Amino acid sequence: MLVGIVGKPSSGKSTFLNALTMVNAKVGDYPFTTKDPNRGTAYVRSPCVCKELNVEDTPKNSLCKEGIRYLPVQFLDVAGLVPGASEGRGLGNQFLDDLRQADVLIHVVDASGSLDAEGNQIDKGTWDPLDDVKFLEKEIDAWIKAIINRDYVTMKKKASAEKIKFSMLLHEKLTGLAIKKQTIEVSIREVGIIDDDANTWDEKLDELITTIREKAKPLVIVANKIDLPSSHKNFSKMKEELNSDVFPASSLAEVFLRTEQENSTLSYTPGDPSFKILDQEKLGDKKVELLEKINSDILQKYGSTGVQEILSHVIFNLFNMIVVFPVEDVSKFTDKSGNILPDAYLVPKGTTAKELAGKVHTDFAKNFIHGTLAPSGRRVGADYELQNNDIVKIVSAVK
Repeated sequence: MLVGIVGKPSSGKSTFLNALTMVNAKVGDYPFTTKDPNRGTAYVRSPCVCKELNVEDTPKNSLCKEGIRYLPVQFLDVAGLVPGASEGRGLGNQFLDDLRQADVLIHVVDASGSLDAEGNQIDKGTWDPLDDVKFLEKEIDAWIKAIINRDYVTMKKKASAEKIKFSMLLHEKLTGLAIKKQTIEVSIREVGIIDDDANTWDEKLDELITTIREKAKPLVIVANKIDLPSSHKNFSKMKEELNSDVFPASSLAEVFLRTEQENSTLSYTPGDPSFKILDQEKLGDKKVELLEKINSDILQKYGSTGVQEILSHVIFNLFNMIVVFPVEDVSKFTDKSGNILPDAYLVPKGTTAKELAGKVHTDFAKNFIHGTLAPSGRRVGADYELQNNDIVKIVSAVK
């Protein structure tokens, strides 16, 4: 599972990545600060079963703090995209190609309207952020179309001569973009193209590409810099006019809060609507004043900095993930080494016990016997669909 962060230069993409991961990706206020894709691991929040079971867990693949599990999610931030990137402008196709394997795209937009199309600073409120969303969708569509057009004529001839469906040929062409055949088939039906009639393809090809992109690479819009004066009006306008999910956010505020939390001057948990000052003297007057502004202009107004809320939406709403805990001992909830609830896995809703076995170890799936749920001890078969916070032992013929 890979989440791509996209947007034009200087919109705050790298700061958003830092807010999620604290990897200290290079940040600047000039175009193309990011020339190589930044990768990072963010942590999405989910209630842990440790409190319910009254045990103190010893996590290995994730973190647990006060009964909340923080589960790892991989992120990729690429260089800012400018109009014409699909034709090689700016840093061009190189960075579109970095997004091939992304399952969802988070579009970080400067909601204050203080950057032009190229990402250069202009007077606040003089740019319409809606234009940023439209241009990025257009560039991604143009990129996909360019890939198809390389062999489009050949594909049509082959389909007519060999009676091959468009969906099959298109899937072969777009397989490098991690687009599923089912997504293509559903999109073809929606736009009214006849799959096995090449004469119906041309007229609705652009509509088809847009539909495929919306399904295969859904966009979540981050209205970043939400604390600036012109941002709220633009945020409201985007929510009204866009089909995509739109969230208010202040990446810079989240980075500041997390930095001070690490400095032990604040008590703050990412995603919370409040913080507590622990060492006002160490903070100093300027930082205390900034914290007051963050509290009044962001936390009280929007409920959080928005960063964790966006991550949770992507993982639990768009990806429809659940959390499961594989163990070796169902009475003690431990692995072979005695670690309590050591691993928490994010898996799609509908994942079966046997599919989980394959994620733990491929041989476990091949030699699957049954699963055992804890603490009930109930046995479940290969087709049992796991539920959120299930604790399960995989019983396999593999020793």
